[in-house]
Amino acid sequence: MRYGTSLITPTSPAEVVAAAADAADRGLDSFWTNQNPGGWDPLTLLASLGRRPAEIGTAIVATYPRHPVTTATEALTLQAASGGGLALGVGPSHAWYVQDQLGLPYTSPLRHTREYLTVLRPLLAGEHVQYAGEFFTVDTRLDISAPPPSLLMSALGPRMLEVARDLADGVVVTWITPEMIAKDIAPRTAPGARIVAQAITVLSPDPDAARAGYAERLAAVGQLPAYRASLDRAGLANPADTIIIGDESTITDALKRYADAGVTDLVVSPLNEQSRTLDLISRA
Repeated sequence: MRYGTSLITPTSPAEVVAAAADAADRGLDSFWTNQNPGGWDPLTLLASLGRRPAEIGTAIVATYPRHPVTTATEALTLQAASGGGLALGVGPSHAWYVQDQLGLPYTSPLRHTREYLTVLRPLLAGEHVQYAGEFFTVDTRLDISAPPPSLLMSALGPRMLEVARDLADGVVVTWITPEMIAKDIAPRTAPGARIVAQAITVLSPDPDAARAGYAERLAAVGQLPAYRASLDRAGLANPADTIIIGDESTITDALKRYADAGVTDLVVSPLNEQSRTLDLISRA
């Protein structure tokens, strides 16, 4: 299993640059960014990095606000400018962002995502795409000389996992336990495909109190339909139930369970004690 890290809510591009350099200095395999509503653009942040691990990734870029030709153009430009190593994670995000904040129709995310990847994947490979569908009509190719990035897709439910199996190199998952991956994700993933899982950690001498505090903060996240369905399948009440909370041995034990569940890439995102936690990961 390969190890990477990410910042959940970076406060500045300089913080991201420093975190990526720190990940490289620790010998981690990857560094990841995310598209938080109202936050920094993940691909632009990756383009700003100096010293960094061999792989840089997005987990994820939202599909609805970006035409797939735009996403392919930006990803291949980043590949060419940065020397490669991009893992491009994409996904439909959530209605509260796409529809409520951006005013875009959040129509048929399953069909939209399938069409999106049907256009995006061959563009990344340098192919001419001629496609006419429900959401996109495309007749173009990109004249950008760069290796195609690894294409990943956010997927938790059975039907989205089917799209990822058909059209992506793997999946990106979050708010998920090793048991959920072993039961619901790995069996629906193509042989040899990547399973990139975010592991959110908290070092705490009082796990019960810490979990209760995060449960209150994450209540709204747990009501988003994709996460709610995933948590319900696992019999979990709140996203906080997926956070690794405890002492150092709790975290190192969880790393082994993720590997045993079939995770190929673990993205560790500490909510506290970042340096101390990444020290553990570096020694794993």
